[in-house]
Amino acid sequence: MKRQLFSVLLAAATLATQARAQAPAPGQRPAEDPFARFFFPPELVLQHVQELKLAPEQRTLIVNAVKEAQGELFDLQLQMADRTQELMKTLGLGPLLQVDGKLLSSERVEEAAVLAQVDKILAVERDIKRRQLQLLIRIRNALTREQQEQLARYRDTAPRPEGAPF
Repeated sequence: MKRQLFSVLLAAATLATQARAQAPAPGQRPAEDPFARFFFPPELVLQHVQELKLAPEQRTLIVNAVKEAQGELFDLQLQMADRTQELMKTLGLGPLLQVDGKLLSSERVEEAAVLAQVDKILAVERDIKRRQLQLLIRIRNALTREQQEQLARYRDTAPRPEGAPF
């Protein structure tokens, strides 16, 4: 019971810390994504296919790039979940180990093991961000200069949901 409560409290504290790190201070605007002005999210492009007068080849290229990225990103998200579970086990926060009917837990954390597990998580996170950027590059490269300028106008005038990077 105590271990479950500790796990819940740890998860809540982690989420709260992440939310505080991402939320702007009172009276400040959210930080802009430094890449936002150079790229266009696939949703924006596909929302304006008619206005952009995308050639069939452009549309096919963009749709295929999105489909490919979605599959790869899904696999990476599964890897991230697996690595996170492994970290929780390394920290002793996973399922309790039972030996001869007794619950075992460690009071100490093996620093090298935890840091090695964090390195695995960070590597997957890097791969996710790299793959997302690769998709954005492919979309931009599929568009003409005029289409990019038109999308920039749509992007800059469209209302953005709170916390949206683009």
